[in-house]
Amino acid sequence: MSPSAGSTPSFHVLVADDLSAAGVELLRSSSGFAVTVRTGMKPDELAATIGEYDALLVRSATKVTAAALAHPGRLRVVGRAGTGVDNIDLAAATRAGVVVMNTPGGNSLAAAELTLTHLLALARHVVPAAAEVRAGEWPRKKYVGVELAGKVLGIVGLGRIGREVARRAQAFRMDVVGFDPYVSRDAAADAGVRYVTLDELLSTSDFVSLHLPLTDETRRMIDSAALARMKPQAHLINCARGGLIDEAALVEALDAGRLAGVGLDVFESEPPTDRRLVEHPRVVATPHLGASTVEAQERVGTEIAEKVRDFLRGGVILDAVNFPSMDRESAAALGPALGLAERLGRFLAQIGEGGFRRLEVRTLGTLAGYNLRPLAMAATKGLLSRLVEGGVSYVNALALATDRGITVEESRSSEASPYAGLLRLTLETDGGRTTVAGTFFAPEQPRLVEIDGVGIEARPEGHMLVIRNRDVPGVVGKVGTILGRARVNIAGIHLGRTKGPDGAVSIIDIDGPAPPEAVADITAIPEITLVRAVEV
Repeated sequence: MSPSAGSTPSFHVLVADDLSAAGVELLRSSSGFAVTVRTGMKPDELAATIGEYDALLVRSATKVTAAALAHPGRLRVVGRAGTGVDNIDLAAATRAGVVVMNTPGGNSLAAAELTLTHLLALARHVVPAAAEVRAGEWPRKKYVGVELAGKVLGIVGLGRIGREVARRAQAFRMDVVGFDPYVSRDAAADAGVRYVTLDELLSTSDFVSLHLPLTDETRRMIDSAALARMKPQAHLINCARGGLIDEAALVEALDAGRLAGVGLDVFESEPPTDRRLVEHPRVVATPHLGASTVEAQERVGTEIAEKVRDFLRGGVILDAVNFPSMDRESAAALGPALGLAERLGRFLAQIGEGGFRRLEVRTLGTLAGYNLRPLAMAATKGLLSRLVEGGVSYVNALALATDRGITVEESRSSEASPYAGLLRLTLETDGGRTTVAGTFFAPEQPRLVEIDGVGIEARPEGHMLVIRNRDVPGVVGKVGTILGRARVNIAGIHLGRTKGPDGAVSIIDIDGPAPPEAVADITAIPEITLVRAVEV
């Protein structure tokens, strides 16, 4: 079914991999959504089709490559039903302005339980013993295992799944140690994990379990040197991502008898082309079953469907891997501030003079408690929105600014302000420096309250004229006469002034765009030093 067939819904979603029926139905039953399920697409088919849809939902089978994202068209979001996103080119998605979301908690329980399954299977030789019984043997004395109680489990990666494994291992009275450069010792202690260095973990653990994403930093981190540091006759488990282990080095370590056993659910190439590992007598291999439970599949399917729906409807960005992560509570609190930042950026772009060089995003008061990076992204999106061909989004705004030689800086200030919270943007250009600031009078009542240090109050929305002039009588009347002659209706006038003859600032709200000839006539008024027609 083509997305253009039948009615004309607002949002078109392409499901390219097998997704739970509950997830597909959630979208189909949502007002304004049309869903196309088309699995098994070849790369060229995906590249030719992807731009027709607002959202793409995948699991691990579909590869969302740079070629597929080269012409994103209307695509705004890729949803991954699962945790790992190594099948998605994140750099290409970011350049294209496409948000990539995943479901990091959806399969945590399933992956943790599979890890414990491998742990127990290795400890008690369950797989080879079961195979011999099936073959008619009774090898009762051949397979003598070890108890988990009192053994050391080393967890590399203390994210959601790693912590779930730790909780279950503690029920077996194992001594759990962990390493994760991005998790604090306090966070590890809260999960009952004793934080150690990677070297200490490898050299003291009876069982080592990997729970890391696959990145340039983690690729083949368990290499021959790491394997040599492991405790003799230790066990190694990887139910995370293929590629974390140097598989050739692992075969050598097994053949040399340095490891008692290995449990693998993931491989560098799937299905594995090198059969030495899967056929090794001390290896328990499963076919990437980490998320393969009925409950996990339904959970991640409905979770990603909900996140994509909420993003397309209201711009709510949850669990995005190329955008600062927010939970629903944080997103609800930050949403109005993002809108204010974007509006101020768009306003600033239209009153600044000269080529853009630097944008500073500064927060004061209550707004200083917000995550600055999303605010910087939003402000930059507004700044570039009228300048960038092909569109700009929160996701690619900073990359587009870098491409154009614009430096974006973030800062918090403790300086006093007459407002409870203030967001101030400063733009440096070839022609000088311009500052605007905004705040909230209520969550849905943003206000522009400052232009270059001059206090003023206006709604940052719609069409307006921004005027700087000498503070003398008659200026507003002259402007009104010109606009009236041009049949431009004035909806509101906002005035700001400072001491000195040249300190007056006016914002005139108008019902539509100001004709260029009217702007030229206003500019010609001797007392006026600057006029900008602005649309926010």
